[in-house]
Amino acid sequence: MPDELLAGPHTLTVEDLHAEVAGKEILKGVSLTLKSGELTALMGPNGSGKSTLAYALMGHPKYKVTKGRASLDGQDLLKLTVDQRSRAGLFLGFQYPQEVSGLSLSKFLWTAYMQTHTAQTANTKQFDSDLKTHLQYLEMDESLLKRSLNEGFSGGEKKRVEVLQMATLNPRFAILDEPDSGLDIDAVRAVGETVAKLRRPDAGILVITHYQRILKYLKPDSVHVMVDGAIALSGGRELADELEAKGYDWVRLGIANPPA
Repeated sequence: MPDELLAGPHTLTVEDLHAEVAGKEILKGVSLTLKSGELTALMGPNGSGKSTLAYALMGHPKYKVTKGRASLDGQDLLKLTVDQRSRAGLFLGFQYPQEVSGLSLSKFLWTAYMQTHTAQTANTKQFDSDLKTHLQYLEMDESLLKRSLNEGFSGGEKKRVEVLQMATLNPRFAILDEPDSGLDIDAVRAVGETVAKLRRPDAGILVITHYQRILKYLKPDSVHVMVDGAIALSGGRELADELEAKGYDWVRLGIANPPA
C-alpha cells in the first residue's frame, strides 16, 4: 500500500451496527473503535456474531446491514463496494480460505500488491525481499509460491497464507477471523508470532478468536467479548485469561464477579 495511505493515525469506527443473514438478525447493535498501532482481540462463543461482523464490514452481499454506521478515517465504509473497501485499506483474513486452481500463490500475491501500486511506485526487489522475510517468519517453504493458491495446502498452510497476504498488502486495518482455528501448537505459535511482528504504529489489527492460546503471542492491547450480537464486556489482556479459565457463561448471565 502506498505510503500516503499508511500515514496515520487511522481509526475504524463501528456504531450501533445491526446486520442480518437470510432475514435473521445476527448483529444487534455492535459499537467498537479500532485505532492504528493497536491490536484488538474479539472473543466470544460460537454463534455470537464475530464472523458476521467481519463479513459485514468487508461488504459480503450475504450480510445485510440494516442499521448503524461503519467508517474508516471518517469515510463511510457501507457506501463502498468490496474492492473499494480493500483499496481504502481494509483487509479480511478468512476463517476458511478458498482454493483457486491454476493461480499460483506468487502470482496472486503480486497481483494483489499491484492493486495498490502503479508501475512507478511498485518495487519488485523490495517485494521479493519482504516476501522472503515473511515466509521465514511463518516457517513456510518457498516452493509453496509455485503451487496453486491453497490447493492441496494443509489447514495450517492456508492460515499462514492469509497472514502472508496481510503482510504483503500492508492494510490500514486487518481483520483476522480465527487465524488459530484448526492449527496445532507449533502452527499457532508461528502465526501468532508473525502477526505480532507485523504490528505497525500506522495500522491496526483485529483478531477474532475463541481461545486465549494465540493471544499469549499477540499480547493484545484490549479484549472485547461478543455475546448474542453485541459487545457484552471489554477489558485488558487479562480478560482473555479469565475467559479461558471460566468460560463464557458468566458473561452471558451478566455476572460482574464470576466464581473462581
